[in-house]
Amino acid sequence: MASDFDVIIIGAGAAGLMCAATAGYRGRRVLVIDHANKPGKKILMSGGGRCNFTNLNSTPANFLSDNPHFCISALRRYTPQHFLELVDRHGVEYVEKAPGQLFCEDSAKDILNLLITECEWAGAEIRMRTSVSSVTESDEGYRLATSSGPLTCRSLVIATGGLSIPTMGATGFGYQIAEQFGLQVLPTRAGLVPFTLQPELKDQLSPLSGVSCPVEASCNNQHFREPMLVTHRGLSGPSMLQISSFWNPGDELAINLLPAQRVMEDLLALRRDRPQSTLAHYLAQHLPKRFAQAFNELQGWSGPLQGHKNSDLEQIARTLEQWTIKPAGTEGYRTAEVTLGGVDTRQLSSKTMATIDRPDLYFIGEVVDVTGHLGGHNFQWAWASGVAAGNAA
Repeated sequence: MASDFDVIIIGAGAAGLMCAATAGYRGRRVLVIDHANKPGKKILMSGGGRCNFTNLNSTPANFLSDNPHFCISALRRYTPQHFLELVDRHGVEYVEKAPGQLFCEDSAKDILNLLITECEWAGAEIRMRTSVSSVTESDEGYRLATSSGPLTCRSLVIATGGLSIPTMGATGFGYQIAEQFGLQVLPTRAGLVPFTLQPELKDQLSPLSGVSCPVEASCNNQHFREPMLVTHRGLSGPSMLQISSFWNPGDELAINLLPAQRVMEDLLALRRDRPQSTLAHYLAQHLPKRFAQAFNELQGWSGPLQGHKNSDLEQIARTLEQWTIKPAGTEGYRTAEVTLGGVDTRQLSSKTMATIDRPDLYFIGEVVDVTGHLGGHNFQWAWASGVAAGNAA
C-alpha cells in the first residue's frame, strides 16, 4: 500500500469524506484513515436512520461559537443548495419533514454511499481500522505512526469529530493533536442532549414516558418552539435538545406548555361562559390527555372555574406559560448529538480551515468550536468546512 500522500485526512465522517472528495477532484493524492471498522457511522444513525442531511434555511445565525463570525465564509461559499445539487446528481430521494429540514426518503445509507462514491470518483483512498499513535512534523509535511504502518503527507486534515456518542468511536484525539501543535481548545460539553430531572419530578412525570406536546422552551434569552418529549429519564424532543445547547448546570428552564394560547383570556372566557368547567377540562382540550391529567394533579388544581378568583387564574396562567424547572443535568456525551466547544477558531483561517501558524494543518467539522442548531445545520457545517479545506489542502 502507498504510504506517501499529498493529503491525509484523519476521520471518515461527514466532514472528512467531503474534504477527501473535494481535494481528490483537484488532482491531489488523498488518503482518509479512521480507527473504526466502517466509515460514516454517525451519518448512518443520524435522523433516526434517515439522516437530516441539510437545512435549506441554514444561516450563520444557526450556529454557536465563541467566535461567531468564523463560520460565515465557509457557509456562504458552500450552501445547502450546493449539497442538494449533489444529492440530486446521485438520485437520492429525500423529503422535507419540517420546514427546511431535508431527510433521506429511504435510508441514511444513501448519503454515505454518495460520499463514498464521490471519493472513489475523485481517486481518494479510504482505509479503516487504522489508528494513529503519533503525529510529527517533517521537512515535507507530517509523519504519522499508524497501526497499518508509517504514513507521510504534505497536508494533514483533522476531521475526528467531538466527544458525542462514544459508542460510535468518538474520542478526544483531535483536541490532543490541536494542543500538541500549540492550539487552544475551548472547554467542551454535550450539546443537543436530553435533560435528566430531579428524583421527585422524574417520578411524577415517568408515567408519561412517550408523551409529546408542542411547547416553547426558554433559557438564557434563547427560545425554541418545538415538541417536548417526556422520557423515563427526563425530558427530550426537539425543544429540549435545542435549548440544552444554551443551558448551563444550575440554570432553570422556563417551559410554555400552551404557546399557541392566550391562557388568561381563555380562562376568563371559560369561567364566564361555562362556570362549572374545570382546569382539567381546559388542559385536556389543548394538551395530550395523559399529560393534561398528570400536570393538573401535579399542580393540585381542582374545583370549577367559578370558584377561582382573577388572581388565582393569573397564577395558573403564569404556571402554564412559564412552568419553571431546574434540570438535574443532561444525559451527557452518551446521547448528545454534538459537542460544544473545541478547537478555538481564532487560530484558523475562515477561508481554508488551516491553522494560521501552520497552513498545511487543517481542522474541520465538529472538532472545531462551531456547533449548529438541531435540524440539519451540523451536517451543513460538515459539508461547508470539508469543502473549504478540500479546496486548499
